[in-house]
Amino acid sequence: METTSVELRELGRFLDVAGQRFRRGEVPSEMFSGAVDALWHRMLGTAGYRAFSAGHAGTVLGHRESKGAGPVDWVAAYEEAYGPLHELWFTDEKGALDVAGLARYRETGRVVAEWDCVPTTGDGDDAVPGGR
Repeated sequence: METTSVELRELGRFLDVAGQRFRRGEVPSEMFSGAVDALWHRMLGTAGYRAFSAGHAGTVLGHRESKGAGPVDWVAAYEEAYGPLHELWFTDEKGALDVAGLARYRETGRVVAEWDCVPTTGDGDDAVPGGR
């Protein structure tokens, strides 16, 4: 899947919210979008990622596997800063839109999803897993 400016924008917004959460001592932000996560995986370890992450999160955030499911806690902070989530958040790495998940979010304002990774503070506990 080719990277779009929307993917870059949404990854930057995610890193911004995650950086704010870390500074407040809150738990990591769940990465529930296959499309945004696929871009994150492609960028990790590249020369441009350090600058991109620092520019959005205020520091270089790492990545680690962390499987889970349930309410996505950071959505309110995202909405406060940027407005409603873009539909890309409900799109998998192949470009398929979860129409039901997007409709539920639009009706309730809540996201309940599965995820398999979270950001880290970049302090050495990072992992860059193999391809998805």
